[in-house]
Amino acid sequence: MAAAVPLTEEQIRYYRLAVHHLDHRYPAACLQEAAGVCGVQNSPPGAWQTAMFARLTCTLTELQTALEQEKTLLQAWSYRGAPVVFPTAESPRFLSAMEAYPGEEPWIYTRGITLALDYLGMDWAEAFARVEEACTYLENHTIQSKEELDRVLARQVALRLSPVLRQRWEAPSPYGRPDRQTVGGAVVSFALRPCSFRGRVVFGTRQGIHPTFTAYTRWVGGPVPGDPAVGEKMVRQFLHAYGPATRAELTEWLGCSPAQAKRLWSLVEKDLVPVCKQGKRAYMQEADLAAVGNARPPACPLVLLGPHDPYLDARDRSLLLADPIRQRKVWQTVANPGVLLRNGQVAGMWKTSVHGGRLDATLTPFAPLDASAVEWVQEQTADYALFKGLSPGHFTLTEP
Repeated sequence: MAAAVPLTEEQIRYYRLAVHHLDHRYPAACLQEAAGVCGVQNSPPGAWQTAMFARLTCTLTELQTALEQEKTLLQAWSYRGAPVVFPTAESPRFLSAMEAYPGEEPWIYTRGITLALDYLGMDWAEAFARVEEACTYLENHTIQSKEELDRVLARQVALRLSPVLRQRWEAPSPYGRPDRQTVGGAVVSFALRPCSFRGRVVFGTRQGIHPTFTAYTRWVGGPVPGDPAVGEKMVRQFLHAYGPATRAELTEWLGCSPAQAKRLWSLVEKDLVPVCKQGKRAYMQEADLAAVGNARPPACPLVLLGPHDPYLDARDRSLLLADPIRQRKVWQTVANPGVLLRNGQVAGMWKTSVHGGRLDATLTPFAPLDASAVEWVQEQTADYALFKGLSPGHFTLTEP
């Protein structure tokens, strides 16, 4: 076994800042490149815009034009079943590459479907096939809101069921709100993510607070391109964005089964270089390893990131923030705060609130900041307010 190349945490952080376009502010012309590093999660809605604000000198109009008019960017359910914005030209990497081979299910986001399938007496393969068939409805229609999407597709499936099975399909859901969802609607909701991987459903133009949904072919104008090497490309890009990494970290990032991750990892394994990351063995691509050696501190040590920023999506969180108690405050199940980075490490949290067209911001550093750093953060939050079409409001600095 080859000896592992030792790397410092600082080297890795500087490398990742550069890969994620966080080493300095890039021009708006770099939008495709910045969004294509590893996609941008858009949960909560608007998170992708905040991520691009941290990387680019751009406007909200430019971002929305690329997504909803030029359609050079696309939003669809991708890794971990999350809504992700990515370059449309990279659709195979963010969609087709996520598909599981037979025997590689379940994904983390379909495990809960067992209760509904047992009630229906239906296996996953049949349920998925029925929902995928129902998605052909989207080739000629656009549906507003996720709840309505579940209902409409569940009705399409019901039309093809026997009377006995239809009665079970239309029974109250065993999940969440049985008064607003049926068993069939729940099955649809679980199956939509893998349907997305086949281009059966994507996000359309947002209408107020509601997303819209339609088929990939209807939105883009053609099917998801085929690419026999897409699995390898996806893993290589993951390693480029989050290396050094392990197969377990790939599994967690994708939200897939260990069997699927093992197959995907094997596509690149022979080309990887072992390194020592935080005292443990991990792997990098050779070209990326050379880039780590050349990584330098960013021009500005401070960066403000929004919740669920791609940089924060690394699975080795202790490399970004050592304190496990503070980790739980930054990476929550819901309502994550934004963070302040200093040279790639999480150095504090920030939150915003809107009051009458004014954006107020609160910063909680983990250690005292000097006056120039506080002034920089205040200027950035004011710029962010203007970016969002709001007026800069009150800035509050709380005790660390």
